Amino acid sequence: MNGTHLLEIAGASRRFGGVLAVDRVDAHVDEGELVGLIGPNGAGKTTLFNLISGFTPPSAGTIRFRGRTINGLRPNQVARLGMGRTFQNLRIFPNMSVFDNVSVGAVGTLPQGPFGALFGGRDRARRISERTWAALETAGLTGVADELAANLSYGRRKYLEIARALAMEPAFLILDEPAAGLNDTETADLAAFIRRLHAGGLTIMLVEHDMTLVMGICQRVVVLASGRKIADAPPDAVRRDPGVLEAYLGGDEE
Repeated sequence: MNGTHLLEIAGASRRFGGVLAVDRVDAHVDEGELVGLIGPNGAGKTTLFNLISGFTPPSAGTIRFRGRTINGLRPNQVARLGMGRTFQNLRIFPNMSVFDNVSVGAVGTLPQGPFGALFGGRDRARRISERTWAALETAGLTGVADELAANLSYGRRKYLEIARALAMEPAFLILDEPAAGLNDTETADLAAFIRRLHAGGLTIMLVEHDMTLVMGICQRVVVLASGRKIADAPPDAVRRDPGVLEAYLGGDEE
Protein backbone atom coordinates (compact mmCIF):
# COMPACT_ATOMS: atom_id res chain seq x y z
CA MET A 1 0.00 0.00 0.00
CA ASN A 2 1.07 3.58 -0.62
CA GLY A 3 1.69 5.09 2.80
CA THR A 4 0.86 8.61 1.56
CA HIS A 5 -2.87 7.93 1.28
CA LEU A 6 -5.11 9.14 4.10
CA LEU A 7 -7.48 6.20 3.49
CA GLU A 8 -6.39 2.96 1.80
CA ILE A 9 -8.73 0.12 0.87
CA ALA A 10 -7.13 -3.07 -0.42
CA GLY A 11 -9.19 -6.04 -1.58
CA ALA A 12 -12.09 -5.17 0.71
CA SER A 13 -14.98 -7.63 0.55
CA ARG A 14 -18.14 -8.09 2.57
CA ARG A 15 -20.45 -11.06 2.35
CA PHE A 16 -23.92 -11.26 3.89
CA GLY A 17 -24.89 -14.92 3.70
CA GLY A 18 -24.83 -15.78 0.02
CA VAL A 19 -24.66 -12.16 -1.13
CA LEU A 20 -21.30 -10.57 -1.88
CA ALA A 21 -22.15 -6.91 -1.28
CA VAL A 22 -18.59 -5.61 -1.72
CA ASP A 23 -16.23 -7.60 -3.90
CA ARG A 24 -12.45 -7.07 -3.68
CA VAL A 25 -12.54 -3.29 -3.85
CA ASP A 26 -9.29 -1.33 -4.04
CA ALA A 27 -9.58 2.42 -3.51
CA HIS A 28 -7.92 5.33 -1.76
CA VAL A 29 -8.50 8.90 -0.68
CA ASP A 30 -5.59 11.31 -0.40
CA GLU A 31 -5.42 14.10 2.14
CA GLY A 32 -7.21 17.19 0.85
CA GLU A 33 -9.33 15.37 -1.75
CA LEU A 34 -13.08 15.61 -2.34
CA VAL A 35 -14.11 12.21 -3.72
CA GLY A 36 -17.53 10.95 -4.82
CA LEU A 37 -18.73 7.37 -4.60
CA ILE A 38 -21.57 6.46 -6.98
CA GLY A 39 -23.25 3.41 -8.45
CA PRO A 40 -26.63 1.89 -9.30
CA ASN A 41 -29.03 0.53 -6.70
CA GLY A 42 -27.44 -2.28 -4.69
CA ALA A 43 -23.93 -1.41 -5.84
CA GLY A 44 -22.51 -1.68 -2.31
CA LYS A 45 -21.84 2.00 -1.66
CA THR A 46 -23.26 2.29 1.86
CA THR A 47 -21.80 -1.10 2.76
CA LEU A 48 -18.37 0.18 1.75
CA PHE A 49 -18.90 3.28 3.90
CA ASN A 50 -19.83 1.00 6.80
CA LEU A 51 -16.62 -1.00 6.30
CA ILE A 52 -14.55 2.18 6.28
CA SER A 53 -16.14 3.64 9.41
CA GLY A 54 -16.20 0.46 11.51
CA PHE A 55 -19.93 -0.22 11.51
CA THR A 56 -19.41 -3.46 9.57
CA PRO A 57 -16.21 -5.54 9.58
CA PRO A 58 -14.84 -6.64 6.20
CA SER A 59 -15.03 -10.33 5.36
CA ALA A 60 -11.68 -9.99 3.60
CA GLY A 61 -9.18 -7.32 2.69
CA THR A 62 -7.53 -4.48 4.56
CA ILE A 63 -8.60 -0.95 5.40
CA ARG A 64 -6.01 1.55 6.62
CA PHE A 65 -6.59 5.06 7.90
CA ARG A 66 -3.74 7.44 8.62
CA GLY A 67 -1.33 4.56 8.13
CA ARG A 68 -3.06 2.29 10.67
CA THR A 69 -5.00 -0.88 9.93
CA ILE A 70 -8.51 -0.33 11.29
CA ASN A 71 -10.04 -3.75 10.56
CA GLY A 72 -11.98 -4.81 13.63
CA LEU A 73 -12.02 -1.41 15.35
CA ARG A 74 -15.36 -0.21 16.71
CA PRO A 75 -16.96 2.93 15.22
CA ASN A 76 -16.05 5.06 18.25
CA GLN A 77 -12.42 3.94 17.97
CA VAL A 78 -12.34 4.84 14.28
CA ALA A 79 -13.92 8.21 15.07
CA ARG A 80 -11.22 8.97 17.63
CA LEU A 81 -8.61 8.43 14.93
CA GLY A 82 -10.13 11.38 13.06
CA MET A 83 -12.99 10.05 10.94
CA GLY A 84 -16.49 11.53 11.10
CA ARG A 85 -19.57 10.45 9.16
CA THR A 86 -23.24 11.13 8.54
CA PHE A 87 -25.95 8.63 7.66
CA GLN A 88 -28.38 8.17 4.79
CA ASN A 89 -31.22 7.98 7.33
CA LEU A 90 -30.84 10.88 9.74
CA ARG A 91 -29.80 9.82 13.23
CA ILE A 92 -30.67 12.82 15.37
CA PHE A 93 -32.12 12.98 18.88
CA PRO A 94 -35.42 14.85 18.26
CA ASN A 95 -36.15 15.61 21.91
CA MET A 96 -32.73 17.07 22.62
CA SER A 97 -31.65 20.59 21.76
CA VAL A 98 -29.63 21.34 18.66
CA PHE A 99 -26.67 22.19 20.90
CA ASP A 100 -26.89 18.90 22.78
CA ASN A 101 -27.22 16.93 19.53
CA VAL A 102 -24.01 18.45 18.20
CA SER A 103 -22.17 18.11 21.51
CA VAL A 104 -22.59 14.32 21.24
CA GLY A 105 -19.93 14.38 18.52
CA ALA A 106 -17.48 16.22 20.74
CA VAL A 107 -18.22 14.04 23.79
CA GLY A 108 -17.63 10.86 21.78
CA THR A 109 -14.16 11.89 20.67
CA LEU A 110 -12.95 13.38 23.96
CA PRO A 111 -12.53 10.25 26.09
CA GLN A 112 -12.21 10.68 29.83
CA GLY A 113 -10.11 8.39 31.98
CA PRO A 114 -10.23 8.04 35.80
CA PHE A 115 -7.76 10.90 36.35
CA GLY A 116 -9.74 13.20 34.08
CA ALA A 117 -12.98 12.31 35.84
CA LEU A 118 -11.48 13.43 39.16
CA PHE A 119 -9.50 16.50 38.13
CA GLY A 120 -10.23 17.43 34.52
CA GLY A 121 -14.01 17.76 34.35
CA ARG A 122 -14.13 21.53 33.98
CA ASP A 123 -11.50 21.60 31.21
CA ARG A 124 -13.23 18.77 29.35
CA ALA A 125 -16.59 20.56 29.54
CA ARG A 126 -14.96 23.72 28.16
CA ARG A 127 -13.44 21.79 25.24
CA ILE A 128 -16.78 20.12 24.46
CA SER A 129 -18.53 23.50 24.49
CA GLU A 130 -15.88 25.08 22.26
CA ARG A 131 -16.06 22.27 19.73
CA THR A 132 -19.85 22.35 19.73
CA TRP A 133 -20.12 26.11 19.17
CA ALA A 134 -17.48 25.98 16.43
CA ALA A 135 -19.40 23.25 14.60
CA LEU A 136 -22.71 25.10 15.01
CA GLU A 137 -21.17 28.26 13.59
CA THR A 138 -19.68 26.41 10.62
CA ALA A 139 -23.07 24.84 9.85
CA GLY A 140 -25.00 28.08 10.34
CA LEU A 141 -26.98 26.78 13.31
CA THR A 142 -25.94 29.06 16.18
CA GLY A 143 -29.28 30.88 16.01
CA VAL A 144 -31.21 27.68 16.73
CA ALA A 145 -28.82 26.14 19.28
CA ASP A 146 -31.51 26.05 22.00
CA GLU A 147 -34.28 24.72 19.72
CA LEU A 148 -35.39 21.12 19.94
CA ALA A 149 -34.00 19.18 16.99
CA ALA A 150 -37.57 18.03 16.26
CA ASN A 151 -38.52 21.63 15.43
CA LEU A 152 -35.96 21.97 12.64
CA SER A 153 -36.91 21.66 8.99
CA TYR A 154 -35.72 18.55 7.18
CA GLY A 155 -33.05 20.59 5.38
CA ARG A 156 -31.68 22.01 8.62
CA ARG A 157 -31.60 18.56 10.17
CA LYS A 158 -29.15 17.62 7.42
CA TYR A 159 -26.84 20.41 8.57
CA LEU A 160 -27.36 19.33 12.17
CA GLU A 161 -26.04 15.86 11.42
CA ILE A 162 -23.07 17.30 9.55
CA ALA A 163 -22.40 19.68 12.46
CA ARG A 164 -22.35 16.74 14.88
CA ALA A 165 -19.71 15.07 12.72
CA LEU A 166 -17.73 18.33 12.56
CA ALA A 167 -17.75 18.55 16.37
CA MET A 168 -15.52 15.47 16.29
CA GLU A 169 -12.90 17.67 14.58
CA PRO A 170 -12.34 15.00 11.91
CA ALA A 171 -9.51 14.87 9.41
CA PHE A 172 -11.80 12.88 7.10
CA LEU A 173 -15.56 13.39 6.69
CA ILE A 174 -17.85 10.78 5.11
CA LEU A 175 -21.23 12.03 3.87
CA ASP A 176 -23.87 9.42 3.05
CA GLU A 177 -26.41 10.92 0.61
CA PRO A 178 -26.40 14.42 2.12
CA ALA A 179 -28.72 15.83 -0.57
CA ALA A 180 -31.38 13.12 -0.34
CA GLY A 181 -34.82 14.73 0.06
CA LEU A 182 -33.63 18.27 -0.67
CA ASN A 183 -35.04 20.48 -3.40
CA ASP A 184 -32.88 22.08 -6.09
CA THR A 185 -32.24 25.28 -4.15
CA GLU A 186 -31.36 23.38 -0.98
CA THR A 187 -29.06 21.07 -2.94
CA ALA A 188 -27.24 24.04 -4.48
CA ASP A 189 -26.78 25.56 -1.02
CA LEU A 190 -25.50 22.23 0.30
CA ALA A 191 -23.01 21.97 -2.59
CA ALA A 192 -21.65 25.41 -1.70
CA PHE A 193 -21.40 24.38 1.96
CA ILE A 194 -19.46 21.20 1.11
CA ARG A 195 -17.13 23.22 -1.10
CA ARG A 196 -16.46 25.58 1.84
CA LEU A 197 -15.67 22.66 4.13
CA HIS A 198 -13.28 21.27 1.56
CA ALA A 199 -11.67 24.65 0.93
CA GLY A 200 -11.10 24.88 4.68
CA GLY A 201 -8.85 21.83 4.50
CA LEU A 202 -11.24 18.96 5.20
CA THR A 203 -10.88 15.72 3.24
CA ILE A 204 -14.33 14.50 2.16
CA MET A 205 -15.86 11.42 0.56
CA LEU A 206 -19.54 11.33 -0.27
CA VAL A 207 -22.11 8.90 -1.60
CA GLU A 208 -24.79 10.76 -3.51
CA HIS A 209 -27.56 9.99 -5.99
CA ASP A 210 -27.60 13.54 -7.37
CA MET A 211 -25.17 13.34 -10.28
CA THR A 212 -25.21 17.09 -10.85
CA LEU A 213 -23.96 17.59 -7.30
CA VAL A 214 -21.31 14.87 -7.55
CA MET A 215 -19.98 15.93 -10.93
CA GLY A 216 -20.05 19.59 -9.93
CA ILE A 217 -17.99 19.43 -6.73
CA CYS A 218 -15.93 16.21 -6.69
CA GLN A 219 -12.36 16.07 -7.91
CA ARG A 220 -12.52 12.32 -8.47
CA VAL A 221 -15.36 9.81 -8.68
CA VAL A 222 -15.25 6.12 -7.74
CA VAL A 223 -17.96 3.97 -9.32
CA LEU A 224 -19.25 0.66 -7.94
CA ALA A 225 -21.51 -1.85 -9.69
CA SER A 226 -22.56 -5.18 -8.18
CA GLY A 227 -20.05 -4.66 -5.40
CA ARG A 228 -17.06 -4.14 -7.70
CA LYS A 229 -15.16 -1.00 -8.61
CA ILE A 230 -15.61 -0.29 -12.31
CA ALA A 231 -14.19 3.23 -12.54
CA ASP A 232 -12.03 5.68 -10.61
CA ALA A 233 -11.34 8.93 -12.45
CA PRO A 234 -12.11 12.66 -12.68
CA PRO A 235 -15.80 13.47 -13.32
CA ASP A 236 -15.42 14.17 -17.05
CA ALA A 237 -13.77 10.81 -17.65
CA VAL A 238 -16.40 8.97 -15.59
CA ARG A 239 -19.19 10.57 -17.62
CA ARG A 240 -17.73 9.04 -20.80
CA ASP A 241 -16.70 5.66 -19.38
CA PRO A 242 -18.47 2.86 -21.33
CA GLY A 243 -18.57 0.59 -18.27
CA VAL A 244 -20.25 3.28 -16.19
CA LEU A 245 -22.81 4.00 -18.91
CA GLU A 246 -23.60 0.30 -19.19
CA ALA A 247 -23.97 -0.08 -15.41
CA TYR A 248 -26.50 2.74 -15.28
CA LEU A 249 -28.35 1.78 -18.44
CA GLY A 250 -31.97 1.07 -17.57
CA GLY A 251 -31.31 1.34 -13.85
CA ASP A 252 -32.06 3.87 -11.13
CA GLU A 253 -29.30 5.55 -9.20
CA GLU A 254 -29.19 4.78 -5.51
